[in-house]
Amino acid sequence: MAQIIEINPSTPQPRKMDKVIDALKDGQLVAYPTDTVYAIGCDMLNRDAVAKLNALVAEIKKSPEHSPLAYICHDLKNVAEYAVINNDAHRILRRLLPGPYTFILEATKRIPKTSLKKRKTVGIRVPDAAIPVEMVKGLGNAILTTSAMIDEELIADPASLKEAYGHAVSIVVDGGYLQPEPSTVLDLSGDYPAVIREGKGSLEDMEFVI
Repeated sequence: MAQIIEINPSTPQPRKMDKVIDALKDGQLVAYPTDTVYAIGCDMLNRDAVAKLNALVAEIKKSPEHSPLAYICHDLKNVAEYAVINNDAHRILRRLLPGPYTFILEATKRIPKTSLKKRKTVGIRVPDAAIPVEMVKGLGNAILTTSAMIDEELIADPASLKEAYGHAVSIVVDGGYLQPEPSTVLDLSGDYPAVIREGKGSLEDMEFVI
């Protein structure tokens, strides 16, 4: 059963964060708050952990096919390790990161082929939230992640998350109650930026998207 660890979402306590990071390094799944939703993630380079996350995604989304997962990075330089960023994309990313957006970009060779599942693109996030940013920095590479939900409803509090998925995750980071809202998804992998999903991230004054 998962352990709940209460962490200040604005100024995460280092000793508590160390426990979370150690769990990731040990191949465990961790639930944590972002700037949009509670999410469940793992070390993207740990094959056993990725397999456990994929199995949980199939349970959460009740689909035999694993849904595409997102990669959490800590800044724009970190994003460039996992995604190809041309000049136009760089301009957009600099304007919008960190923030409640997911960007679809062409994957670099750092993304394991098994994770791509015949795709050439990845979803990348740099949340405006201290806890996941510190998790990525401490782990040393991106976190593979999915939104936490029950019956297609996003989970707003850590207690409900533990009750639903405590059998699969080792730690639930309690960053307080959220009013969950999905990220805005922008596809930057084509000739023109395109909106895939409108969410929390504002699209006002963004003449560069279609």
